[in-house]
Amino acid sequence: MIYKSHGAAAPTAGRPRLLPWSNLDGNPCYLVTDDTGTGRLSRLADDIEAVQLGMADDLLGHAVDLLGDGKATAPQLRYLATCLAEALHDVHRIARSRGERLAVPHDDEASYTAPEEALGI
Repeated sequence: MIYKSHGAAAPTAGRPRLLPWSNLDGNPCYLVTDDTGTGRLSRLADDIEAVQLGMADDLLGHAVDLLGDGKATAPQLRYLATCLAEALHDVHRIARSRGERLAVPHDDEASYTAPEEALGI
């Protein structure tokens, strides 16, 4: 799978980008840039996201193997659950960051219907 996001979304001037790391206090970090999203820090964030997504993909493979092993111990399964939770946190952050950077045409904003509404839920 390819996880690079270079050029995946049109940049939006002035809109902060959620970065794939936190500060020392655990708070989210943002990047505000008016360029094309190809600056050094943007490329670094893209590369880190690619590594995080690749690691999550590898972890899923290990999870499938361990869960299929009838001899897996409770400590091994707890460790797996911890690793999966960390990977899910990273993937969720990446999805939020990329979703916030998607360009929405002005005429589509008014006609957008949430999936729940379209299904009558």
